[in-house]
Amino acid sequence: MGRPLRSEQVAGDEVSIVHAVQRCVRRAFLAGVDRATGKDYGFRREWIRRRMEALASVFGVDVLSYAVMSNHLHLILRNRPDVVAAWTDQEVAIRWLKVFPGRRIEEHLGEPTENDVQMLVSDRERLAEVRRRLSDISWFMRSLSEPIARMANRQDECTGRFWEGRFKLQRITDEAGLLACAMYVDLNPVRAALAESPDQSVHTSGYDRIKAEQGQQIDSAAFDLVPITTKQAGEERRNTPVDELRNKKRAKRRNPTGKRIRRDGWLAPLTLNRSTLSSDAELNREGVRASDKGFLGISLTDYTKLLRWTAKQSEEGAGRKVPPSLQGLVSRLGIDLSMWRDLVWNFQRYFGNSCCAGSPSGMTQFAESSGRKWAKGHRQVAECFAA
Repeated sequence: MGRPLRSEQVAGDEVSIVHAVQRCVRRAFLAGVDRATGKDYGFRREWIRRRMEALASVFGVDVLSYAVMSNHLHLILRNRPDVVAAWTDQEVAIRWLKVFPGRRIEEHLGEPTENDVQMLVSDRERLAEVRRRLSDISWFMRSLSEPIARMANRQDECTGRFWEGRFKLQRITDEAGLLACAMYVDLNPVRAALAESPDQSVHTSGYDRIKAEQGQQIDSAAFDLVPITTKQAGEERRNTPVDELRNKKRAKRRNPTGKRIRRDGWLAPLTLNRSTLSSDAELNREGVRASDKGFLGISLTDYTKLLRWTAKQSEEGAGRKVPPSLQGLVSRLGIDLSMWRDLVWNFQRYFGNSCCAGSPSGMTQFAESSGRKWAKGHRQVAECFAA
C-alpha cells in the first residue's frame, strides 16, 4: 500500500495537525557530537530553534511541539488557513517578502521596501498564491530545511544533499494521538539518553514551556514586520560600506524587533480556551506566532506532571500504573492506563510505518477519508485502548 499524497494528508483549505520528521542523509550530523569525525555541532541547535521561531512569526502555521535531535528534527505543526484569510493584503505581502525577498546583496538577503510590498499587493494572482503558501506546511518545512542545509554544507566545506529526502509527514487524527505524540516528541532526548528528565531536555518544546513557567525570557527571533522606505533602502545601499551593512544585518538578526518574550511565547499555547468557539481563529496580535489557540484539553501543569512521570518509566514494565492524580488525563481519551507508557515510549513501533497517529477509530476514519480501507498499524494500536 503506497503512502498517501500530501494533499490527502493535509487539505490546504482546512485546519490539520501533523507530525513532521526531517532526517539527515547518511551519517551527517545536524547537531551534537559526530562520532565519526569528533566534531561538536551542538551550537547549531539554538540556531535551528531560532529559525523555527522566526518562521512561526510570519507563517500561518502553529508550532505545537518540537525537538532538535542529533541527526533529525521532530515537529508537530498545525496549518492555519483561517488565520491567513484574516490577514490584510499588506500583511500577507510583508510576511512573504521577509522570508523570500527575491534579491540578494553581497549574498545577504535584502530588506523588503514599501515599494516591494505594494508591487506584490498589486499582483492579485501572485498574492493569492502567496496567501495559500503561507499556511502550507510544505512551504514552512522548505523555509526551515533549506537554510539549515546551506549552513551545514558551508561549515562542513562540502556540497550535495544534506537531508535524506522530503520530510516524513504523519496526520494526527484526534486528541489521544496528539497527546501521545506531543509526549513522544518532548521525551526524545530522554529516550536517546541525552537527558535524564524533561527539565534538562534543552531544545524541546517541553523544556521551553517548563522554563517559561519559571519566568525565563529570551530575545525574540520574530521578524520585524515593518518594511523600510524605498528612499531609506536606496540611501543605505549607496552610502553604507558592504562590511558595515553586513554587520548591521547580522546584529539585527539576533533580535529583529528588540523585544523579549517568554521562552515558549512563540509556541502555540498548550491549553485550549473553552470559552471561545472552535471556529475562532484567535489571531495573535504581538507578531510572535500565528494564533493564540491551544491544542489540548488539559492544563500545562497537568501536562508537565504527566510528562515527568512518563519520563521516569524508562524500563519496560517498571511503574506502569499511572498515578491516581493523573489517571483522568489518560482515561478520558479512551487509553488503557496500563498501556500509556508503551504508547509513548514505543510510539515508533505503533505508528512509525503509518500515515497517521491516533485512536483506532480515528485512524480508521482518516483511512476512509483518503480512499483506503484501513491505516497500517491500527490493529496493533487497539491494544493500547480500552475496549
